[in-house]
Amino acid sequence: VGGFNITMPCKTAVSECVDELSPAAKMIGACNTVTVGADGKLTGHNTDGIGFVRNLAKHGISIKGKKMVVLGAGGAATALTIQSALDGAAQIRIFNRKGFTFYPNAEYTVEKIKANIPGCDVSVSDLLDSEALAAAVAECDILVNATKVGMAPLDGQTLIDSKLFRPEMVVADTVYNPKETRMILEAKAAGCTVVGGIGMLLQQGVAAFNLFTGENMPEEEVQQKFFS
Repeated sequence: VGGFNITMPCKTAVSECVDELSPAAKMIGACNTVTVGADGKLTGHNTDGIGFVRNLAKHGISIKGKKMVVLGAGGAATALTIQSALDGAAQIRIFNRKGFTFYPNAEYTVEKIKANIPGCDVSVSDLLDSEALAAAVAECDILVNATKVGMAPLDGQTLIDSKLFRPEMVVADTVYNPKETRMILEAKAAGCTVVGGIGMLLQQGVAAFNLFTGENMPEEEVQQKFFS
């Protein structure tokens, strides 16, 4: 094969199995795309962060100068957090449950951003600290769910109290099945601008297609056929 994609929960583990990592994948510490060279060398890439930012841009939303809250600290969460910092986010508040696998990963992400992107104010807190979460959401411009909550078998669940939604907020989800999670539906009902995960899936695929083939994906055709 010329390459393949990786999805949760294997993105971090696979980054330790390939022969080399792209600069972005190395900084993120996870890869969702692997290319196979003519010599059989495996190179890990990460298109999740690019896909997330491009998906927002398709909805007319810029990351630059914005305050963000990111729920989760796994492979996709780390990728979009670091890419958002690279693209000029002013502040990022990461929330993950303490004592679980990805919390140390979140702490390491904070260290990497502070060392490499000092213009971004970044921190991590316990997801179960409801007061800290509510305070962060109250002042954020963009709220992102980058956890599995909302996806089967956790469909119908949400991490955010609907009372925290404000019409001026952007609420984004990385979950794409279902296309509209409970969080997205409740945010939409509150008048927020909502961005579902299906567009991120498409945009990371656009980037992966280019890595696999060296060609540009016929994006509009693919969107109409598979993502409408």
